[in-house]
Amino acid sequence: MGFVMGGEGTTTGTRSSDGTAGQNGRRSMRRGHPEGPPFRKPRWPKAYAFALVTGALFLLSWIGQFFFQMTVESNEATQHGQAFSWSEFLPQFFSSTLENWQSEFLQLIWQAAGLALFYYWGSSQSRESDERIEAKLDALLRERNLDPENP
Repeated sequence: MGFVMGGEGTTTGTRSSDGTAGQNGRRSMRRGHPEGPPFRKPRWPKAYAFALVTGALFLLSWIGQFFFQMTVESNEATQHGQAFSWSEFLPQFFSSTLENWQSEFLQLIWQAAGLALFYYWGSSQSRESDERIEAKLDALLRERNLDPENP
């Protein structure tokens, strides 16, 4: 229900249960979100495309490692006049897999932790990115006719 304020004819509307303003409302709210483009959640494959591609590359490389290492082990057993043995191959395969993962994870952890520390300490790269973010925010505020100097 609206009412008239003063002699200007400004009206305010009621807000419905879904968060949208009434017909006479000043600001429209869609499901609790301010005006703007509606947020659409991407489909599952698109939302997780990076993880899917990374997982596929991981599986392909691990399967490749399995077959190449099995071929090498089989050739070595043949050269020594022995039969291929799964009980000897599988521990070697998992050992080499864990060695590769250990070295990769150590590199990744150092890179992630080192970058986080340098960002926290305020390296020159982190200051530059903060300035870029502030410039973008100021531009957005100016675009919406808001004064970035007087929030």
